[in-house]
Amino acid sequence: MSGLGEVAGEAGTEDARLSERLHRTLLRFNRARLAPGFPTEGWRAAVQEETQLRLLEGEYVEAERQRVAAWAAEAPEDADGFIAWFEDLKESGPGQHDPLFPWLATQATREQMNWFLTQEVAGEAGFDDLVALTQLQLPTQAKLELARNYWDEMGRGREDAMHGPMLAEMAAKLGLKPTDEDTVWEAHALANLLCAFAFNRRYTFHAVGALGIVEETAPGRTACVNEGLKRLGFDMRVRRYYALHSTLDVKHSETWNKEVLRPLVAANPACARPLAEGALLRLTAGARCFERYRHELGLDLKSIS
Repeated sequence: MSGLGEVAGEAGTEDARLSERLHRTLLRFNRARLAPGFPTEGWRAAVQEETQLRLLEGEYVEAERQRVAAWAAEAPEDADGFIAWFEDLKESGPGQHDPLFPWLATQATREQMNWFLTQEVAGEAGFDDLVALTQLQLPTQAKLELARNYWDEMGRGREDAMHGPMLAEMAAKLGLKPTDEDTVWEAHALANLLCAFAFNRRYTFHAVGALGIVEETAPGRTACVNEGLKRLGFDMRVRRYYALHSTLDVKHSETWNKEVLRPLVAANPACARPLAEGALLRLTAGARCFERYRHELGLDLKSIS
């Protein structure tokens, strides 16, 4: 038995190494294709390299899709049934009610909270950019709701209320300095998944489902982080990103389901399957992060139950 355990452990370690290598590669790829640039004489070679990386990205996403295919197939194709199924994911979906978050709210030390937040900052994919990329050529009703969501992300035109800089401000005030090497690969995988959905139009409805489930499930987690920061003595200038999302995303979720998901499925029931897959894949990627975070923080389910 011990020999089999050693072999299994070695296999698991090798899988982790491969996953880390894959997601660090895709991380660099996503940074490069998001960044504004200039024409170069080497553009042909760059396009050839991009093609290989997009194939690698596609293989990753397709492998992940296979993992949730059976569950996603259970999603109803009528609008009312689909919305009920989707909203139930807040209770039944992967990673929901993970004990990590009540622990952050009530027990984490400042050092532990800083480590967690460093991972979160490093894994942030930029919700505003993801929404902007996803809304391309969507039907009018859905497009308008994504536009409203984007405008909120942009602080409704006020720089000091933009969500991305708000997160960066929190990191600066806490002295967080995330690096690729110190970030677990699961956090990068989460960002890479969302970028793959947003950049590739064949995954448009996956992106819509993934972003929608973020809005639906984030409030409970962000409320716990906000409570933890408050317990540790941080004022609203540090906490406001998490304080804001613990309430604003509740409204975002309601309107996303009403104005985006429901009309898409009502107009074309074939949308239900990719919407469901996108939601389940985003939740699964999040659950992997939570499990890894608990491991790195030295927690086990018994100690925080």
